[in-house]
Amino acid sequence: MGSEVRPVSAWSPADAGDERESLVVARGLTKRFDGFTAVNGIAFDVSAGEVFGFLGPNGAGKTSTMRMVAAVSPVTEGSLRVLDRDPASDGAGIRAQLGVVPQENNLDEELSVADNLYVYGRYFGMRRSQVRDRIPDLLEFAQLTDRGDDKVTVLSGGMKRRLVIARALINTPSMVLLDEPTTGLDPQARHLVWDRLRELTRQGVTLLLTTHYMDEAEQLCDRLVVMSDGGIVAEGSPRQLIAEYAGREVLEVRFLPGDRDAVLTGLDGVGSRQEVLSDRAIIYGEDAEQLTTAVSRRGVEAASVLVRRASLEDVFLRLTGRGLIE
Repeated sequence: MGSEVRPVSAWSPADAGDERESLVVARGLTKRFDGFTAVNGIAFDVSAGEVFGFLGPNGAGKTSTMRMVAAVSPVTEGSLRVLDRDPASDGAGIRAQLGVVPQENNLDEELSVADNLYVYGRYFGMRRSQVRDRIPDLLEFAQLTDRGDDKVTVLSGGMKRRLVIARALINTPSMVLLDEPTTGLDPQARHLVWDRLRELTRQGVTLLLTTHYMDEAEQLCDRLVVMSDGGIVAEGSPRQLIAEYAGREVLEVRFLPGDRDAVLTGLDGVGSRQEVLSDRAIIYGEDAEQLTTAVSRRGVEAASVLVRRASLEDVFLRLTGRGLIE
């Protein structure tokens, strides 16, 4: 396939059964800045070949965790091994095997698309011929083959993001870290970036990503942790987390301000869990038809009723709250 980018080592379930090498092992991982605890004693493992996500609101500790894994920010307390190395003593060796996609598109806008890849490859000490050989595959992977000679300044936001991802692959990394990979992109651009990331996972590349987009985590992650206030509050696959914290289906019952008390009285005891907001009650359960029937039998006078499946957003809001975090 023309867009394959030749990872250093590909993994597939057939290669290892249920035994997968842990590329990241963190225990009691802590990061403090001048007395402020950004990451508070967390533990997690990342296996070869998986997409592992850090999901949480702004300020939850996601980026601080990624910077420690990337061996660019020292660990305050706890233990961390990345690619079977200690970041404290072999940070350079770790960084040489990682691909990093930062939150910001820190491209050199005075250079062409291809030259951005070339210069970055030279930072890794790659031979000129080796870098030149990599560029066509990476441009095709990023769907930028016809834009190689263009200045970065003329690219759209989605094109720039794909270029940053392609740039992170120049050194054929063992693992790629992506910090908020689609922030600021429109829906079409986001889906194209997701497609490129799925292509990497099909090739066996291990991905670590941070995101505050629920649909992104649900679409991409094999496993994830939900972070809040520097700690991990839940861990599992998206499906496991939804089943545990939200159930299978959701009924949203909207009411007019004057009907609030009567509606809530009529809904008492319906479903496995309820959440009451200013204009609606959210009822969680396993069967939306049963929930709807129960509401109808009680004669609840609702302004509207919406049935939907439970999502990772329900999990996120339950675990981290609905208050604005800034």
